Amino acid sequence: MLLTSTTFEIPAHHTVKSLGIVRGLTVRTRSFPVSFLGALRTLFGGRVEIFAELCEQAREESFQLMIAHARSLGANAVIGVRYDTGPMVGAAEVLCYGTAVVVERATL
Repeated sequence: MLLTSTTFEIPAHHTVKSLGIVRGLTVRTRSFPVSFLGALRTLFGGRVEIFAELCEQAREESFQLMIAHARSLGANAVIGVRYDTGPMVGAAEVLCYGTAVVVERATL
């Protein structure tokens, strides 16, 4: 199991080695039916569930790609996990990144 944290430490662990920045990037586009249904929903206002679901899927994919990158470096944890998003013409970009580290359980 690979540990992750948005903070720069893992409780009850100490960092033994830093392996550098890891990232996972995905770019998603909307299909015509999704765009059409979402556009209809925007006419009435409120939460556009179909777009929110697409965003959540993109976040999860970018997170899993970051985890795979960390594992490939030999990390057992990623600290300082962050997301960044950016609009692209007809698509959305989601980047998940952090610092890959090797941690050991702290002894008392």
